[in-house]
Amino acid sequence: MNTTIDSTVSTLNDLIETLKDGQHGFKAAAHDVKSSELKAVFEKYSTQRAEFIAELQARVIGLGADVEKSGSVAGALHRGWMNLKSAMSSHEPHAVLAECERGEDAAVKAYREALEKADIDEPTRQIFTRQYLAIQSAHDDIKRLRDSDTYRKR
Repeated sequence: MNTTIDSTVSTLNDLIETLKDGQHGFKAAAHDVKSSELKAVFEKYSTQRAEFIAELQARVIGLGADVEKSGSVAGALHRGWMNLKSAMSSHEPHAVLAECERGEDAAVKAYREALEKADIDEPTRQIFTRQYLAIQSAHDDIKRLRDSDTYRKR
């Protein structure tokens, strides 16, 4: 493989790990939250992440590479979602939303960094751009809910 393809595959695999963390975090939040509104939001974003994972995995395979089972970024990002469990045990929607936003901060950052790389092929860059916009929108949605009168910390 050439350098651009190697870099592209590495970045794809890192983002797949980031997305897996988000998918699992949102799935856990949807399972434990009491609010039907939040359950629907978290399920939607968990499903979105699964779709993004499948798209990036297909791109890796299309580039003739293997999808990594775990990556170097995974451990650091997983810690971003670890506080979700303690937030869920508090049964406080604001705390759960705040932890989900923290996880989304990590995803937004990972996509920004991926888009800043010069050695990513153009078809992959287009996928990253589209997914980044959706992830930024999800981040903003979670933040809006966290700050709403309904879920604001009392």
